[in-house]
Amino acid sequence: MVFALVAVALASVHLAEAQEPAKKVPRIGVLRLGSPPEPQIDAFRQRLRDLGHVEGKNISFEYRYADGKLDRLPELAAELVRLKVDVIFTPNATVAKVAMQASSTIPIIFANAGDPVGNGIVASLARPGGNATGLANITEELSGKRLELLKEALPTVSHVAALWATSSLPTDKLSIDETLAASRPLKMRVQVLKVQEPEEFEGLFATARKDGATAMTVLRSPFLNLHQKTLVDLAIKYRLPGIYEAGGFVDKGGLMSYGVNGLDMYRHAATYVDKILKGAKPTDLPVEQPTKFELVINLKTAKQLGLTIPPTVLYRADKVIKDAPR
Repeated sequence: MVFALVAVALASVHLAEAQEPAKKVPRIGVLRLGSPPEPQIDAFRQRLRDLGHVEGKNISFEYRYADGKLDRLPELAAELVRLKVDVIFTPNATVAKVAMQASSTIPIIFANAGDPVGNGIVASLARPGGNATGLANITEELSGKRLELLKEALPTVSHVAALWATSSLPTDKLSIDETLAASRPLKMRVQVLKVQEPEEFEGLFATARKDGATAMTVLRSPFLNLHQKTLVDLAIKYRLPGIYEAGGFVDKGGLMSYGVNGLDMYRHAATYVDKILKGAKPTDLPVEQPTKFELVINLKTAKQLGLTIPPTVLYRADKVIKDAPR
């Protein structure tokens, strides 16, 4: 009789276990304008692993890449919404806006958004007020600083070409105003070159050089960021030493950059995703801004262009590249 009762009890336990639904594995939708592989995503995933979220074990990813085509983003965002992912991770304000248009309920985390308030992504940095939050990179005021650094590094420069993409968000136009304003006390002429397609790059570089430009800067743009290697190669070809927002340009052969460490931004964005997966709401997570900016200088490129960077500028650099650009 005892054995029978035990058997019945064990059978009941096994039945209950069989009927218990499998634990849901959270899914992160990754919506990107570019193409794989991307070191930023590797940094993001590694930080999630450090926080206990292991792909294939207790978390999964759904990747959607637009391969540089802005018009593909809405459908890719819609796919992630149909999959009912638990959170959508985006790189910047441009992609975050598309994700928000696809869903007003799925949490959206952005890693490096320019002016999320001005772009209508959040109500305020302290109180986002919707389904999106993350890290802001409000760098328009840094455009002037970049011009100052360029002048310190290359004192004889008086004519600078500024490359700007017409696909940029309206608030990104502020970087043009800031650059122009900074150029006046420096007695520098800034020639704004508007670009829409990659096929226009070389013609614009040739025009700038013909018009007398002896240096360049690339203004904030997700589109231009996709073409780092092409742009720095053209800058070297047309002998237009440049200063850029992202250190990736310098890694690929650009002369200088001044801005945030992009990999650090993506690592920190992973902590936002971690909090969302643990039950936090985007509206309760304030948008954070970077407090540290890095000056990166490529001495190999300087030598290739026949330039000498003053010791006072080199001393202030956070990173100096001496090896050949990749």
